[in-house]
Amino acid sequence: MQTTNPHHDHQHAPGASSQASAGPEKLPGIRHVIAVGSGKGGVGKSTVSVNLAFALQQIGGRIGLVDADILGPSIPGMLGLPIGQPPTTTPDGKIVPVDRHNLKVMSMGMLTGDDAPAVLRGPMVGKYLHMFIRGVQWGHLDYLILDLPPGTGDTQLTLAQSYPLSGAIIVTTPQDVSLKIARRGLRMFETVHVPILGIIENMSTFTCPHCGKGTDIFRRGGGERMSRQLEVPFLGAIPLDADVVTCGDEGRPIVVDKPKSVAAQAYAAIAAALAEQLHAAPATVLKPFVLTWDSNEGAPAWM
Repeated sequence: MQTTNPHHDHQHAPGASSQASAGPEKLPGIRHVIAVGSGKGGVGKSTVSVNLAFALQQIGGRIGLVDADILGPSIPGMLGLPIGQPPTTTPDGKIVPVDRHNLKVMSMGMLTGDDAPAVLRGPMVGKYLHMFIRGVQWGHLDYLILDLPPGTGDTQLTLAQSYPLSGAIIVTTPQDVSLKIARRGLRMFETVHVPILGIIENMSTFTCPHCGKGTDIFRRGGGERMSRQLEVPFLGAIPLDADVVTCGDEGRPIVVDKPKSVAAQAYAAIAAALAEQLHAAPATVLKPFVLTWDSNEGAPAWM
C-alpha cells in the first residue's frame, strides 16, 4: 500500500489587502496561514499572537486568529470576548467567527465557560482544530494566525501535516532555559518541512517608568543570538512592559489601546518585517514522498 502527500505550495504573496491579488491561496480565501509556537509555556506566545494580529491589521491586512490551544484557550480573555456563548452558524453549517476590532476570532473559550475544562483525548482535539480552521466562515483574509499550545505534540503535528502553512514564528524569552526549549520547537517545524519565518524575543529589556533605567530581568539578546546560530530571521524583540499585562488582562491589547507605546511600536516593526519577508520570499514547493507501509521505504523524517 502506498500513499503520497500533495505538493505543498509555499509560494508567498504580500500580506496587505491592497497587494494580496497575487499568488495562490493557502485555504479558500486565505492568503497566508501562520503558526505562532513556542517550545514551552509562559513566554507570552498568546500575547504576541494577539498583538501581532492587530499590528498586521494596522498595515492594511485582513486578519483572522485561531486559538489553537484547544485545552487551554486564553485568547477570549485577552480580547474581552464573551465566554461560553457559542457563535452563530451560517445556513450551510459554517461557524461565524467573533469580530473584535475587525479581527475575526475563533477559540474553544467561546464554547466553554471560564472554569469549565475541555477534557478531550487527542483525536477530539484534532477534530476541534479542524472545525476551527476549515469549518469557519473566514471570508477573504491576508493572514490567518494560529496561536498554538506550547510543546511539540499532536496539535503541532496535525497542523503541519494537514494544512498548507506559510511558515511558523517561534516565540522565546531571553533566558537560556527558554532558548533551549524554543530551539526544540523550531527544529520540530523544520523536521515536518514548515518554513521558519523568524524568532521573536518577548519580555526583553524592562524600562523603569520613573527613572528611565533599563533592566534586563530575563537577560537580553538570546533570541537574536539563536537566530544567528540557526540561520533563521530575527523578527524583533518586545520589551517587558507592565502595560502589556494590564491591557491584556482587561481585554484591550496594547497595540490597539496604546499604539504609540514602545511595545506597540516594536510589534509594528515586526509586522512590517514579516509582511515584507512573505512578499519577497521565493516560491518553495516541497517534493512529494512515496511511503511503502510494509517496508517503511521512503518515510519522511517526521515518521
